[in-house]
Amino acid sequence: MKFVSLLLALLWSGLGFAQELSPPTVQPLGPASVAKGKKMMVVGAEPLAVKEAFLVLEKGGNAVDAAVVMGFVMAVTYPKAGNLGGGGFMLMALSKDRTFALDYRERAPLAATTDMFLDETGAVDDQKIRFSHLSSGVPGTVAGLLLALHKFGTISTAEALAPAIRLAAEGFVVTQDFVDSVDEQAEHLKAWPSTKQIFFKADGSPYKVGERFVQKDLAQTLKKIATEGRKGFYQGEVAKRIADQMALNRGLITEVDLQAYQPALRKPLIGQYRGYEVLSMPPPSSGGVHVIQLLNLYERYNFAQMGQNRPQTVHLLAEAMKRVYADRAFYMGDADFVKVPVDKLISKRLADQEARGINLKSPTSAEKIAPIRIPGHYGENTTHFSIVDGSGMAVSNTYTLNFSFGSGIVVEGTGVLLNNEMDDFSAKPGSPNAYGLIGGVANSIAPKKRMLSSMSPTIVRKDQKPILVTGSPGGSKIITTVVEVIQNVLDHKMGLEQAVTAPRIHHQWLPDQLEVEPSFDPKTAQTLRDKGYQVEVRGYWGRADSIAFEGGQWVGVSDPRGKGLALGK
Repeated sequence: MKFVSLLLALLWSGLGFAQELSPPTVQPLGPASVAKGKKMMVVGAEPLAVKEAFLVLEKGGNAVDAAVVMGFVMAVTYPKAGNLGGGGFMLMALSKDRTFALDYRERAPLAATTDMFLDETGAVDDQKIRFSHLSSGVPGTVAGLLLALHKFGTISTAEALAPAIRLAAEGFVVTQDFVDSVDEQAEHLKAWPSTKQIFFKADGSPYKVGERFVQKDLAQTLKKIATEGRKGFYQGEVAKRIADQMALNRGLITEVDLQAYQPALRKPLIGQYRGYEVLSMPPPSSGGVHVIQLLNLYERYNFAQMGQNRPQTVHLLAEAMKRVYADRAFYMGDADFVKVPVDKLISKRLADQEARGINLKSPTSAEKIAPIRIPGHYGENTTHFSIVDGSGMAVSNTYTLNFSFGSGIVVEGTGVLLNNEMDDFSAKPGSPNAYGLIGGVANSIAPKKRMLSSMSPTIVRKDQKPILVTGSPGGSKIITTVVEVIQNVLDHKMGLEQAVTAPRIHHQWLPDQLEVEPSFDPKTAQTLRDKGYQVEVRGYWGRADSIAFEGGQWVGVSDPRGKGLALGK
């Protein structure tokens, strides 16, 4: 009897173990969209936008022209992340010695205050910071895309806006991906009459696959931008509508905020990894700093010999991730407002110092990891696309509304969805945001300040020529997703399709858990548990739509975690 009881106990524990390792109910990854070509390549999350951008290249436009067209088109065809009412970052490698980082991140309104999202008990009001008019920063997308076009593009503003205007005015055929995205956020989208009347029919029912989706108000807004430039959005009727709706709903953005908004051209951060040059974004994106910081740490280990996603490899990756995310929480913010020790954070010397604290055999608990103290210092939804043109010019662009469909609020009469990026500030230093990221005083709220981001558009070059253009959505997981794609290509010598589709891991210091995708090897997961890790199997994350130079030609891969497209010639 004791034997039977013991056997049942073992069987029960075995079933429990299987349940622990079995992935969430998700569809397995389908095939990636892969394209090859010697001249040009466009890869992105939304097929209609990819096609329009590729047509620009075929007509002789450059990569920046195509990126701007794609950015405006996705505001129409991919509203859960493409936008006019959000912001982002564009990394450009125009030639061997001309590289630029365009920061069109949103800013806090002039009336913003440090404690504006705290309730009477001193806790963060999640509803206010994520789903109200207060949750929106001053949008940067329109100003950013137009600056890129006017400074580095070759086509006119009217030409750049024409495809988006056509698709908004005439509509486009609804896909399953569009239907699913609206259904997932139906509660938030129906909460506001101005939003409900756009994304649902008059009787409140959703659009079905194959039906045509028209956005007349958005078409009019795009026409104003096409004829008036940035004034068509940041001044005049559109700006007044935004400001009036803010005033009626206790929001803070005014016409003065909109008119004063300016994007910023910055110098890309440059790192070196195993003989390759890594270009990425400076603050207020934390992405570039921590992409380079992680690679600096990884350079100390022979991962090619260890193998991809083997227990010791994952252990070292995770231990480095913990330390980098701890540094993120303490140091990172808008460098126009706080001193961010970028040079020290991306230095090889700091990597040596951090690496000395990594135990090669067992994990270090989160509470024992503190940010490296640097002397003298004080203190989902996003979308990415990659483009290379016939001259070798490369653009890596990531932009966002933050959550899927942002705050869920459409400004009446404009068709413009508002972002909820104020949640990316540290509303209360030490409290996690929606992605579980801990922030410090450096990322506290202040008027005109840009909130910290994890967006990491990145270009890897050899002999000053692009060999990898990558980036991803994914909130706090963006940085690790980008680094893993780079590492898969450079360390494990994977082709781009394999590099993009390989199972991903993520650790962000707090919460103290190692997240893995459903396709991650369960035996390796158990070995890591035996080491002392809390391993959590999550759904798939990120969409690393990337381009690589392989075998004398460009290869584009649209991550199968999404429904995107790669086109090449």
